[in-house]
Amino acid sequence: MAPRKASGRRFDSLYAHGFVRVAACAPVVAPADPASNADAILKFWREADAERAAVLLTPELSVTGYAIDDLLLQDALLEAAEAQIARLKAESEKLFPVLIVGAPIRARGMLFNCAIVIHRGAILGVVPKTFLPNYREFYEMRHFASALDTEEDLITLCGETVGFGEDVIFTATDHRDFAFHVEICEDFWAPTPPSTYGAMSGATVLFNLSASNIVIGKAEDRAVLCDSQSRRAVAAYVFAAAGRGESTTDVAWDGQIVAYEMGEKIAEGERFARDPKLVIADIDVGRIAAERRRLSNFRAASAREKERLVKWGHITFKLDAPQESTPLKRALDRFPFVPDDPAKRDRDCFEAYNIQVSGLAKRIETTKSKRVVIGVSGGLDSTHALIVIARAFDLLGLPRTNIVGVTMPGFATSEATKTNAWALMKALGIDAREVSIAPLAQLMLEELKHPAARGEPVYDVAYENVQAGLRTDYLFRLANTEGGFVVGTGDLSELALGWCTYGVGDHMSHYNVNGGAPKTLIQHLIRWVAATQMFGAEASKTLESVAAGAISPELIPGETVQSTEAAIGPYELQDFNLYWLTRYGLAPSKILYLSWNAWREKYDYATLKHWLEIFITRFFANQYKRSALPNGPKIVSGGALSPRGDWRMPSDASAAAWLAELAQNTPDTLD
Repeated sequence: MAPRKASGRRFDSLYAHGFVRVAACAPVVAPADPASNADAILKFWREADAERAAVLLTPELSVTGYAIDDLLLQDALLEAAEAQIARLKAESEKLFPVLIVGAPIRARGMLFNCAIVIHRGAILGVVPKTFLPNYREFYEMRHFASALDTEEDLITLCGETVGFGEDVIFTATDHRDFAFHVEICEDFWAPTPPSTYGAMSGATVLFNLSASNIVIGKAEDRAVLCDSQSRRAVAAYVFAAAGRGESTTDVAWDGQIVAYEMGEKIAEGERFARDPKLVIADIDVGRIAAERRRLSNFRAASAREKERLVKWGHITFKLDAPQESTPLKRALDRFPFVPDDPAKRDRDCFEAYNIQVSGLAKRIETTKSKRVVIGVSGGLDSTHALIVIARAFDLLGLPRTNIVGVTMPGFATSEATKTNAWALMKALGIDAREVSIAPLAQLMLEELKHPAARGEPVYDVAYENVQAGLRTDYLFRLANTEGGFVVGTGDLSELALGWCTYGVGDHMSHYNVNGGAPKTLIQHLIRWVAATQMFGAEASKTLESVAAGAISPELIPGETVQSTEAAIGPYELQDFNLYWLTRYGLAPSKILYLSWNAWREKYDYATLKHWLEIFITRFFANQYKRSALPNGPKIVSGGALSPRGDWRMPSDASAAAWLAELAQNTPDTLD
């Protein structure tokens, strides 16, 4: 048996980490045959139960079929539909998922197009459709009343009194942040969808039962609406449209199923399927709640509508999520700062690079400087900073010879990086120089009476920082001499981990173009610039060589190349940890769970936990460095650490609570 968290659930259960699994289906419809349709729904419901889904969503009027016109006014059909609702209610006692099913319901002398929410032997509530289409091929007002036509909030259905209305939220009492709202088809095409108010009333998941017919381009329209509503409402939006089996007398159906979470598509079904499948979406309601806490505009919008929202009610239920293993089925980006999709990655690289270029160009214009100075090591960060500078000078019409690039070999500089530094500077046509810091470093070590000055192999922090400090000191004095300013090279990942020499070191510059760029993004940016051939074939060849090289500070001599990642962890993992800690404030145990799901094919659980502990410790210990940063442009939405921008924290804060949470809520090992 796998170890459990303090909550009692297994670490490998998605329900232990703020996720909720939902399912959606588009059964083959039998028009005007409630018994057959209930059979099909029940089959999917049992499948959703086996998948341990918390909710099963079906399309609009799924019990009767949607395209049956005046048959909707036949008592025989309505009686049969209600009988099948009673049957589904009875079946629900044996099934875990909440069922959201569509049916015509008689109430208050009218007929309503409704979503019936069923759970554990009870009808939790009935949601009538608000906006009824009465144009083109749809004439719902011929048959149905709108939710706006009645103020009654209770009806009798299947022998019990149940809640009735669009203005209701279904809230789980035993699963934090899981609450949902239901609307029906046309509702989300309206200027003010009911789900907007549902989200402001606390619903983190928004469901839509639809019977939207298909015409050319409409599937994209629906997807855009789901996407945009999930963004504006800061929620997940799950949409299920009617598919095969609906009458095609005058229209056709595609059975589109899609789920979005805050603008990210997380699940999609096959359209026009002959054999419809259950679609699963694992929704991170904890992340949604965290984002809402951060967004002041969400709170302000809710406050603005407080008079309307006070009328909204909450129907509570106990989810009683499974205790057993429930593995996450959602794909997670290993590189949250770098999109997996090549087209999106290309777009993001274009934007990131030009953000850096435009930021530097503005600083050059503002300072009226004609020259800049940069240390060029041949490593990733200085290479990328240099190609940003070169592009900015081109845009401003300044000669690249006004860029003073200096490579400054020290005690452990490799021939490979030095060669790359010179090759790139020559290819770009800048003012290229070389100054060895070894003599000055040796002199300073002697003045410090450091053992290394006597030839002893003592390579401590002082030994490393003597070299780093001399390099930056020289660049600042050179900038004074040249009448320019120093462009920094240190990146966002290094700032997060404190992997920079404070003050007169790589921590400081007059302007740092890389301060908002994580290491994993810089690697892709260099390859992207190389692929564009922006600076010619020779420059691109060097850029590819730099991108393929090992990451090393090259401060300690020896046969083995000094590895940065051996000391502070793989940047691909630490950038992952950085994103989830600073962007959403997730608990360390959840970050580890996400990391384990994303990276376990490459790293074992113990390794992932070890480097997360290192990240948390170093992140808190090095805030003092981030509290004194040079200017530089923000590039990515998750992770900017400028004390004047996204991230504010005291330098004296302790990591104890974060490390304790990680220790208490994660096992030492996994089976």
